[in-house]
Amino acid sequence: MTISKPLFPIPESTGALDGEHGERQLALEYLAEAWNTAEEDGVETVALAHASLFAALATFVKVHGDDVTAELVALLPDRIRTGEYNLDRVLQ
Repeated sequence: MTISKPLFPIPESTGALDGEHGERQLALEYLAEAWNTAEEDGVETVALAHASLFAALATFVKVHGDDVTAELVALLPDRIRTGEYNLDRVLQ
């Protein structure tokens, strides 16, 4: 039996789920599982990333509107540069 590292790491729960953070954590676990399944089925990582971004942005536009979504996206460059979306980042 071979045990392999997940292609998209499934976040570890840190205890009881509480409110919005808990729901987001659970949602990320579901997405990680679906991502891993799609990669195992041969879907390219970049295609998954593009589809995920499209689905997320389309949902934000539907729920919050164009302007609020554009404001959110405008904040992303700084958050990306500071490593907020780096899965290999080590927090101390």
